[in-house]
Amino acid sequence: MNIFTPKFPLSIPKLSLSKPVAVRMAAGLLSAAVVCGACAALIPTAEAAQSAIPSTVELKSGVTVYHNAKASVDASNLAEGFVMVKYTGGKNVRIKVQIVKSGGTTYTYNLNNTGTYETFPLTEGDGSYTVKVYENTSGTKYAQAYSTALTVKLRDPFLPFLYANQYVNFTSDSKTVAKGAEIVKAANATTDLAKVQAIFTWVTKNFTYDYELAANPPTGYLPVVDKVLEAKKGICFDYSAVMAAMLRSQGIPCKLVIGYAGTVYHAWINVYIEGVGWVDKAIYFDGKTWTLMDPTFVSTGKGSASIMKYVTTASNYSAKYAY
Repeated sequence: MNIFTPKFPLSIPKLSLSKPVAVRMAAGLLSAAVVCGACAALIPTAEAAQSAIPSTVELKSGVTVYHNAKASVDASNLAEGFVMVKYTGGKNVRIKVQIVKSGGTTYTYNLNNTGTYETFPLTEGDGSYTVKVYENTSGTKYAQAYSTALTVKLRDPFLPFLYANQYVNFTSDSKTVAKGAEIVKAANATTDLAKVQAIFTWVTKNFTYDYELAANPPTGYLPVVDKVLEAKKGICFDYSAVMAAMLRSQGIPCKLVIGYAGTVYHAWINVYIEGVGWVDKAIYFDGKTWTLMDPTFVSTGKGSASIMKYVTTASNYSAKYAY
């Protein structure tokens, strides 16, 4: 079989500066930051009225494991919204993992072939999932090495977007986590909205787009958030992973979303704000409505009016996967 894997870099689309996208913008854009004082104008959604955001718990390992000679699936943390998979077949070949909820989207990941567990989110909520592991046989052809069915009942629907996973990979000791806490403290941010604004502002002011990496990314590229933080440079995947790691470590549910910006594959973030709900394509508030805020384009455009109009137009973006 042939397996589709998202291609990176998720690059910057070519914007037609002579034909700005028409959007309704409030006067005083304030560099696309969230206008906190206008939040009272929002009417909380039904989703926003649900229970408080849950705390994460100490993770389990080895309690519930399904396996054969070629792969192991650790299902000990299904209620927390993720599964761990490792390849044990001993072959020095490319390995893929597919995770699909019945009737849902198929998520395809690369997996190391060294026998080390990697973590994958169960982002589509409660239901029946199938986890499959594939070995490369030749070219783009793969053979199934293992398959198992899982029944998922989440402790809380926010959990897949609070823990680390292969795409948003961090630990409590990560420098990115420490930097996120430092940013929040320096900004005296006490609300989730203020924390989102502080982290967003810091990343977009301090990071630059890595055109060299974008031109020649390694096969199967995944962000290493601490390296990205040290370099203060990256492609859109890097920006989004760093912001997502910082926000999740602050207890703020955050989706790293991969899809299309115009016709170009791209990555951005969605954030959940208590009392408001999920803010898609996070995060800009123009005094009336929440609209798009994409950290890569804002940083690259450095306040360009045409860039800002592009990134605040929801129709320019189409989500495909959430991690």
